[in-house]
Amino acid sequence: MLVLVAPGQGAQTPGFLTPWLELPGAADRVAAWSDAIGLDLAHYGTKADADEIRDTAVAQPLLVAAGLLSAAALGDVAPDAAFGLGAVSPGAVAGHSVGEFTAAAFAGVLDATAALRLVRTRGLAMAEAAAITRTGMSALLGGDPEVTVPHLEKLGLTPANVNGAGQIVAAGTLEQLAALAEDKPEGVRRVVPLQVAGAFHTHHMAPAVEKLAAAAQELSPADPAVRYVSNKDGQVVTGGAEVIARLVGQVANPVRWDLCMETFKELGVTGLVEVCPGGTLTGLAKRALPGVPTVALKTPDDLDAARTLVAETATA
Repeated sequence: MLVLVAPGQGAQTPGFLTPWLELPGAADRVAAWSDAIGLDLAHYGTKADADEIRDTAVAQPLLVAAGLLSAAALGDVAPDAAFGLGAVSPGAVAGHSVGEFTAAAFAGVLDATAALRLVRTRGLAMAEAAAITRTGMSALLGGDPEVTVPHLEKLGLTPANVNGAGQIVAAGTLEQLAALAEDKPEGVRRVVPLQVAGAFHTHHMAPAVEKLAAAAQELSPADPAVRYVSNKDGQVVTGGAEVIARLVGQVANPVRWDLCMETFKELGVTGLVEVCPGGTLTGLAKRALPGVPTVALKTPDDLDAARTLVAETATA
């Protein structure tokens, strides 16, 4: 069973979209998406520097567009006819944080343009919320969650991403994160600041939830055409309205990617492909799902390996 996953904010790097735009039809598709959301995705994906694409309002739609574009290039993995893809679908889809919007498009809950418009609203609203207080996020590598989580709470931090495979992401004010760097929980090897511009999935994002909820009321979501695994609790969600409600609420609630990977295992995952800019989630899967083949789509050079894995999972 193939699982198709989409990474979250922080996965972007300067120029990462450049080789994808050289594929047939890709530049036109991205231009149409750019017009629909009022943001020059091609510019930010090819010419912008690290600080420019760190901006939440830019990074989020850019990541979703990259995921959709790479999935369209992969072919035969998603049910959304807007991508021009075939009828073969993954056994499940999921996305980490903003990657859930990409996954919602893969599942047919929203079409590509609707997903990008909604995530554009999300990015702008979260950027506004992040401007109220100087906040950020740091990844903790290693350690025991039963030790790490109480330590974070003692410092006033939130375990915003519980990623499994020995990784938890803490979020809070810059002062709280500085205190964490000086006082790591027992067993944690490293504390790594992330390239994000706010304390996402915490109470600091509450103002963004209201704006996203208002925008979501205008949507007419379809029920998922494939299993959609939610960040909230790792559960498979079968109703389109429930998917949208979870997308809205997740802005201010922790991401439980560890539970998503447990669900993949329970569903019988035999292969995992991470769309562009891949790497983060396949890295976690290699540790949490040992023996499961993975492919990360970083450039179009990775497409052949991904297609081979898709074919193997389809015939297994």
